[in-house]
Amino acid sequence: MERVSTAERRLLIPAQLSAAAAAGPEPGAQLLQLRGEGMGTRWTAKLSTARPPPLERLRQGLQGELDRVVTQMSPWLPDSDLSRYNRAAPGSWQLLPADFATVMAQALAVAAASDGAYDPSAGALVDCWGFGPAAPRSAPPSPDEISAALATVGWRRLRFEHGRLLQPGGARLDLSAIAKGHGVDLLARWLQGQGIEHFLVEVGGELRGQGCKPDGSPWWVALEAPPGCALAELWLALDAVAVASSGDYRRYFESGGRRYSHTLDPRSGQPPASELAAVSVVHADCMAADAQSTALAVLGWEAGQDYARRQGLAARLLRRGGRAGVEEWLSPALAALLE
Repeated sequence: MERVSTAERRLLIPAQLSAAAAAGPEPGAQLLQLRGEGMGTRWTAKLSTARPPPLERLRQGLQGELDRVVTQMSPWLPDSDLSRYNRAAPGSWQLLPADFATVMAQALAVAAASDGAYDPSAGALVDCWGFGPAAPRSAPPSPDEISAALATVGWRRLRFEHGRLLQPGGARLDLSAIAKGHGVDLLARWLQGQGIEHFLVEVGGELRGQGCKPDGSPWWVALEAPPGCALAELWLALDAVAVASSGDYRRYFESGGRRYSHTLDPRSGQPPASELAAVSVVHADCMAADAQSTALAVLGWEAGQDYARRQGLAARLLRRGGRAGVEEWLSPALAALLE
C-alpha cells in the first residue's frame, strides 16, 4: 500500500478524525474498487471492508445515484427536470425533485455569499462560449452574443420557496459547477447506508473519503496543480471531508494566442480577468466545495483571498508566475490542517 513520505510532500490532516478512522480498519478488510460512467465523466469507488455486499449490487446502487442526478439536472438531456425548467413559461413555478431542490438551495446560497461570482442562472452564457450543450467554439463570441446571453443571467431573479422555483422568463440554469459535487456526496451517503464506513469516492476529479485503507493508512489524495508546477506536492488525508478543484487547464479553447477557460464570470460574461491557474477547496460536503471553488476561480487572486477568509474556507489558490511556475496561497483554515 502507498505510504506518503513527509520528506517529499506536505501533508494536510483533518482536525478531527471520523469514528471510522479512529476505530481503524476492520479485521480482515480488503481493498475493492468499482468503476462506472456518469454525469459526462467517469466515477470510481474504493472500499475497505471485511464484509462486502455483492459487488454488482454495489455498482448498480452507486450508478443509480448518479443517474438520478443526470435525470434531474443535466442540461444535455432535453427531458431532464432542469431542461424543462429552462423551457417553462415566464411567471410559472416549477416544483423541483428533492435532489434538485437541495442543489438549488446551496447554489443560491453561494451566489449570495459571492455576490454573483458563482451564478446558477448562467446557462445561456455557458452555451454562448461553447462549453454547454451547444456546439463547441474555436473563437470567442461577439460582444452582441455575450450581451444577449447576459440579459438572461441573474441569480436575484430566481425565487425559490418551499421546493418550488420561479421561472422569471428566459432564465437558463446550469448546475455543472455544483451537481458533480452533489453526486460525490450521494455516493458517499449511499455507501454509508450500506454499512460501509471506509471508502474513497471520485466523480471526474472531485473526491470525498472516510475512514482508512485496509493497512490503516489514510486515503491520501494530491491537491490539483497545473502542468509544470514545481511546488512541493500538497497531499490531503480524506477523512470525513471532500475536495473539489477548478483549473484553467481543465477545459478551454485557444484563439488568437489566448486561452479561454470554461470558467466564466457571470457578471461580465467573460472568462475571469485573473492569472489564477487552479483552486482547491476542502469542505465537509463536496457540493459546497464544488461551487465555492468556482466562485474563487472567478473572484481571482486578491478578491478570492478576501472571500475565503470571510467565509472561513479551507482553500488553496495558485496563480501563474514565480520560480516554481506558480505562486501559492493557503487560506488560514487550510494552513491550520498542515501537519
